Amino acid sequence: MNRHERFVITISRQFGTGGHEIGAELARRLGVKLLDKQILNEVARRFCVVEEAMEKIESRNPLWRDDFTQFYRSYMAGMEYDGQEQDQTSHKLFDAQADAIRQIAQEESCVIVGRCGFHIFSNHPNALKIFVHADDACRKRRIAEKFDISEQDAAAMIVDNDYSRELYTKTYTGTDWTDARNYDLCINVRNFGVNGAVDFILKSIE
Repeated sequence: MNRHERFVITISRQFGTGGHEIGAELARRLGVKLLDKQILNEVARRFCVVEEAMEKIESRNPLWRDDFTQFYRSYMAGMEYDGQEQDQTSHKLFDAQADAIRQIAQEESCVIVGRCGFHIFSNHPNALKIFVHADDACRKRRIAEKFDISEQDAAAMIVDNDYSRELYTKTYTGTDWTDARNYDLCINVRNFGVNGAVDFILKSIE
């Protein structure tokens, strides 16, 4: 990936690996936008892209990019991400989100967390597709500490969220979520931590 040209970084992750935090820190250090589930759902609702295809937005509202930028800044300022998959996504919403992601990526570099970004940009000439994983013990500890719950409850959350992500990926892309062939870089974060993983990714880019 050439960071001196317009690029896309996609991050897929097992629940409890800190993948969202890694994406957010990576976007911050690179000075680009972070796109995740919450942001894209809000974009879809704001522009009614479920009813109207994303490509119609520009003709209906030529200033939609300015509106998005203003919305993005205010949304990010007040956002608190809980890391859990709770929404039910339809094929129509998935397609609308994919269109929104592609349009944004055509105009500027960005980091995309989840949303099957690896599939949407499978043929992109300047994309880095990352999968973040760790062993169950590491993930249980992290989730238990983050949500102040027992490791038994954390294990149940991991099973539920991993299954949701696996099903989501299979439903909308027809591919296996954990198949390493989908990605350019797979990172076991057990011995890295968030900042260490970001350091490693940036060194890989350079």
